[in-house]
Amino acid sequence: MPVVYALVVIVWVGLVAAECVFVLPVALVLALLAGFGLGLGRFFTVAWRTLTATAVDGPSPVRRPAPGPPDPAYPHYLLVQVWHDMVALERRTVPWCVTQARWAAATLTETLLKPPQGLALFPLWFGLCAGMALSVPPLAVAVLAFVLAAAAMAAAGLAVWSVCVVVLGAVERVWMAYRRILLACPHAGCYQRFALPEYACPRCDEHHSRLVPNRLGAFRHVCRCGARLPTTILLGRFRLGAYCPHCHRRLPGRIGRARVEPLPFVGGPAAGKTTLMFLAVRALRASAAGARGRADFVEARDARAYAGAVAELDRGGRLAKTGPELPVATMLDLTLPAAHRILYLFDPAGELHTGATRVERLRYLDHGEALLFVIDPFALPELRSALTTDERRLVEQTTATSDEDPSDTLQRLLAELRSRADQGRQQRIAVVVTKADVLRRTAVGASLDGDARGWLEGLGLGNTIRTLERTAAEVRYFASGLDSPPAALAELFGWAAGLPLSGQVDPAFDDRPAADELSEPWPVAGRPPSLVPYGHQAGRSALFAALTVLGPLIMILLGLSVYARFR
Repeated sequence: MPVVYALVVIVWVGLVAAECVFVLPVALVLALLAGFGLGLGRFFTVAWRTLTATAVDGPSPVRRPAPGPPDPAYPHYLLVQVWHDMVALERRTVPWCVTQARWAAATLTETLLKPPQGLALFPLWFGLCAGMALSVPPLAVAVLAFVLAAAAMAAAGLAVWSVCVVVLGAVERVWMAYRRILLACPHAGCYQRFALPEYACPRCDEHHSRLVPNRLGAFRHVCRCGARLPTTILLGRFRLGAYCPHCHRRLPGRIGRARVEPLPFVGGPAAGKTTLMFLAVRALRASAAGARGRADFVEARDARAYAGAVAELDRGGRLAKTGPELPVATMLDLTLPAAHRILYLFDPAGELHTGATRVERLRYLDHGEALLFVIDPFALPELRSALTTDERRLVEQTTATSDEDPSDTLQRLLAELRSRADQGRQQRIAVVVTKADVLRRTAVGASLDGDARGWLEGLGLGNTIRTLERTAAEVRYFASGLDSPPAALAELFGWAAGLPLSGQVDPAFDDRPAADELSEPWPVAGRPPSLVPYGHQAGRSALFAALTVLGPLIMILLGLSVYARFR
């Protein structure tokens, strides 16, 4: 029996030795390759499922932006979501690989090491388990390669994105400076100047306060509802509904694309400012049509007020007195073949110009470079004393008159303008003598036509005229009445607004405001809120391409560098 035992031991030792020489290396290599291949296969399977998913609640959820300020929009993919996706790939790959390795080791141990065959199959078991263990370093190298590939893709993408952000922002700033774009609020109690409005999403009406090229996107921001909003005026941002960032009230359409031109009417109570404004609007609309352009109302209330005022004037009636509250601008979108302006026509009650503290509330005076100084000739003391009894009766029956001396109004205005940084310096001031149709029926007003400036100077307003001419680079004088030619009025107001209006009027122009003047919100492209934005989908496709192409290349280079180091 001892001999038999000895033979058995010799055979067992020989078998184990043969397995160690021939079977163990093969098993080790096969296990290493299998472990490495299964790990890579799992990674690319997870990457495909994760990076091709289009739902926001997919394998790597995309968090929807919270509603409300400052901007309910998705951040750029390469700033946030790309790293969430990489973490999701790791969490869905590494734990799976560890679980499979534990299962394989337990299964091999239970199957191959079971007595008595375990005594003979131990080298095979050791080779397979060692191969699985040895697959960990190359898998770690693969992980490092994939991280480096993602970082390289993100760095390249962010570099391109940063250039786009800088270039787009610079182009818009240069364009706005060249066009001398002024942005200001037309609403009572605000009148603030600002650099950027709030823009409302046409789909969900969420307000975006920083819709410019920035971390939320270079060309487009994606609202939480999925709508893609342009980030610059040149890309179409002006088509969105705009709101004042201070009072959050609606601004005129296309603001930012055209310069806002505040045109305040300055004059005492009952000086004829409202009548002058509506006559000027009628002339501007007809003249714009004659120049193959348009002059459209921005707000429906302005169109209704204009239609009612024109109908009352055509009947020979008087317009109602302007209320004492702070004025909301009448907004006119004036588009010509060679120019574009949004006119803010401010027609305050004359009482707001009769006290220094009241004038201070008219903050829109801080923004413009032009104004219209309205003079009621019948408020001039020299003219009143020159009227005969019959002429006074005629004036009382024909028109209301102001009790405020225009010189006093001007002094209060200039005192307020001097508080500005430019000391109240204006580019253009139009001095308008109103009620000229009635004035010409008096003896003192017969010489008004042709030289309004000389006529005013003859009534003792020489100091006032010289003060105005020191305040502005250019001053024009005009006599206005219900019979004033629309072409002359249009030319005057076009000059005040800095527009090339020749005064040519289209006689066939239909003055009734059209329904299409009040535009609807611009329809924007995008995806449903349940889907990831197009930018995220493109970023994921770029990431998958980098992992598939650049990842293996980096892996090979890392392997070669390690081999060269330890050779």
